Amino acid sequence: MKAGSWEGGKALAQGGKALAPALVVALIAGYGLQAGQRGQQPQPSPLQRLQASIERTTKSVNAAWGIYVKSLEAGEEIAIDADRQMETMSTIKIPLMIEAFEQIKAGRFRLTDKYTFAAADSQPGTGTIQRLDPGAVMTVKDLITMMIIVSDNTATEVLYRMVGGPEAVNARMQAMGLQKTRAMNVPSKWFPELRAAATTEQFYRDGKHPFGLSTPREMGRLLEMMERGALVDKASSDLMLRIMRGQLYRTRIPRYVTGYTIPHKTGDFLPYVGDDVGMLEAPGRTIVVSIFTGSHFGSGEMLENAIGLVARDVADYFAYRH
Repeated sequence: MKAGSWEGGKALAQGGKALAPALVVALIAGYGLQAGQRGQQPQPSPLQRLQASIERTTKSVNAAWGIYVKSLEAGEEIAIDADRQMETMSTIKIPLMIEAFEQIKAGRFRLTDKYTFAAADSQPGTGTIQRLDPGAVMTVKDLITMMIIVSDNTATEVLYRMVGGPEAVNARMQAMGLQKTRAMNVPSKWFPELRAAATTEQFYRDGKHPFGLSTPREMGRLLEMMERGALVDKASSDLMLRIMRGQLYRTRIPRYVTGYTIPHKTGDFLPYVGDDVGMLEAPGRTIVVSIFTGSHFGSGEMLENAIGLVARDVADYFAYRH
């Protein structure tokens, strides 16, 4: 009923001729019914309010977003384009780590086996091994640790060679039912393609040489299995978590979060891609947070800040719910 209808009904009723009393009563009842219906609008749940807050943050940055959040205790989930296959960059090193642990379990090599750094293995980009003198000796565990906590590309190159290349990683993911998670390039092939491109932006826009591909949900499933001790086996899951808790890059998920331990892994090709996948751990609660971004051509700092704001909302919500 439009504004003024009640006043119009009142005036006509006072005239005594134009409207019968029963019709006036019907008008009043109809107005009350509509008002009641307006008052009974369902209120969003706390989880829906959290998702709305996350979406406001993502819309503040012009990028493609994929987000998957899950509380392992409560089972509450948020999925925003969570099944979109996106560029992983270095988050694909988690599946590589998993394959390494699977082969260690099978007896192909051991965490204590030694690797001697050779100059031919040196790769650019993130990491520290490239800055060591040839002949430096480290264990397989050292390689895995450096690949995760400083995203060492030389360690990644060596580990890919040890496990049998991206094909071995992909076969493992396929066997686990992860259809969209694929290792696509080793550093020694990816970096020359980047150098040969006319510009870095054109290299990214062409999209011909992804480092890896996955979805926020599939990466989240791997992390959930790790937290539940079901990834490879309990001892391997626990060790992978301990390694990931040592992550040194903390400008995304951990940026504004306090009160949680945060094992996680970043993936970088800023400003175009900024990923971070991990868990928020506190007594009595564990939350998987898997955030992928792409097609971003603005400030890398603003993108990282937005990821931090999303993680803060998630952390605050589950702290309150607990």
